[in-house]
Amino acid sequence: MIDNTKDEDLIAYCGLYCGDCFSHKGRIADLARDLRKELRQAKFDRHAEFLSDISFFKALKDYGECYEVLGIMVKFRCKNACRGGGGPPFCKIRKCAQKKGIVGCWECDEFETCEKPDFLKPGHGDAHLKNQRKIRKRGILEFLDGKRYWYSKIK
Repeated sequence: MIDNTKDEDLIAYCGLYCGDCFSHKGRIADLARDLRKELRQAKFDRHAEFLSDISFFKALKDYGECYEVLGIMVKFRCKNACRGGGGPPFCKIRKCAQKKGIVGCWECDEFETCEKPDFLKPGHGDAHLKNQRKIRKRGILEFLDGKRYWYSKIK
């Protein structure tokens, strides 16, 4: 049998799975870092300035902004999962679950109507609710082995 202890630690209090998060995986941050390095080494800023005068490459006028955005993406790294103190430090969900002494929202009778996770909706829709329902109905192990939601459009 597979030891799912580590995987269980990646289930956030809200029901999202940190192991599915691009910040936790770090791949986007690594790629952005590597691309910035490559662009610096190629002195691409000079090429962008020159090429931006050609109509086909006019979008390169925004190269500086693009480079800055890549710098922000380098910071998309979350070394700790929610249970290890990662994620938003202001998270009311984590504080509430810890105060109630529960593993996650799915153990709370108010999870369907609670407004604390509303800040998740722009980035995740109702994925957290779908995950919570699945965990509540089928358990953590089946949740880990099955389909998990990271984004689900609110109906």
